[in-house]
Amino acid sequence: MKIVIFGAGGRAGRRAVAEARRRGHEVTAVVRDPARHSTLTDVRVVPGDVVDTADIAQASVGHDVAISAAVDLSVAPQDFFTTASRALNTGLTKAGVRRLVVVGLASIMPGASGALMMDEPGYPNEYRDFYLGHAAGLDELRASDLDWTYVAPAGDFDHDGSRTGRYRIAEHGDPDSRISYADFAIALLDEIETPQHPRAAIIVRDA
Repeated sequence: MKIVIFGAGGRAGRRAVAEARRRGHEVTAVVRDPARHSTLTDVRVVPGDVVDTADIAQASVGHDVAISAAVDLSVAPQDFFTTASRALNTGLTKAGVRRLVVVGLASIMPGASGALMMDEPGYPNEYRDFYLGHAAGLDELRASDLDWTYVAPAGDFDHDGSRTGRYRIAEHGDPDSRISYADFAIALLDEIETPQHPRAAIIVRDA
């Protein structure tokens, strides 16, 4: 496939690029400043911003599917994630790309109680504005015309974790769960190659 990846220079984005290339897909890596990402090799690297409809359309023409792993911590979370979701809907539609897989956040997924994890007793909420920004972005996806899947870790990423090649789909989030970025990337690419959850939010965790 031809896959365009927004936020390709971040932790999740770099692993998605590596996993896609490992499987033989053709990748366009979209970053705001290509000069800062010399480690992105064996792929086409182009400048672009996930909140810019024209950038998205230009980078995505001729591709089969898009991944968004982009985040901008310098912008208010609700503004960034809602604008990005809207821009992806419009830009990808203009480019003729229907399929989008988004790297999500565990905090806005259901926990064991059925409530969103961020609303469960004892859940840390010092970053609640960030959680709410992700939630607003997901709401925009739900209203879009794209064939999207929102993929979130069950808890958080294991920043030192290696690629085990294993993961599983979880029924609910778990604050204590950890998954490596490399294994999370496997879940992203599996969902692209064999779509199982169109227009859905799913949770993945270690095996």
